[in-house]
Amino acid sequence: MNSLNQHILEYQRQLHKGNIQKAYKGIMSFMTSLKSHLEKNYSDYLTSALYFGYMDMTYFAFTPPSLKAKKLKIAIVYLHEQVRFKVWLSGNNRKIQAEFIEQLGNKDIGEYKLSKAAPGVDSIIEAIIVEDPNFENPEELKIQIEKKTIKFINDMTALCEE
Repeated sequence: MNSLNQHILEYQRQLHKGNIQKAYKGIMSFMTSLKSHLEKNYSDYLTSALYFGYMDMTYFAFTPPSLKAKKLKIAIVYLHEQVRFKVWLSGNNRKIQAEFIEQLGNKDIGEYKLSKAAPGVDSIIEAIIVEDPNFENPEELKIQIEKKTIKFINDMTALCEE
């Protein structure tokens, strides 16, 4: 088992190479641009600040008023280690999240994955929306994420109204 000092030395070595900073800056720039793109195209949706994370995940909430009224939110999540985008249906707090997980447990949720209420779990339902994203074509990637997120939102809205 490595000590914290050993981890920091390795971190320093990797930082000296410069790739980590460039990749992280590129991901954060893309996420900021994606958030702006969605805010412009869906002005009635509520968006949160961008959560930068600890190099594990970066996300922001992007929620239509109909789900907000039910104390639910949608999160667009980039998972750094897995190099993929997911979309989550989440609750405003753990109690709401647990209630919806129980409520949706008996429903057909199709292609989506129902979460289990547990410490560290922030989703009610989740889906992978882009596996191995191509950051070289950011406009196309934004449209891909937008289309799949809107489909997920429509599906979640219908599911939560049943």
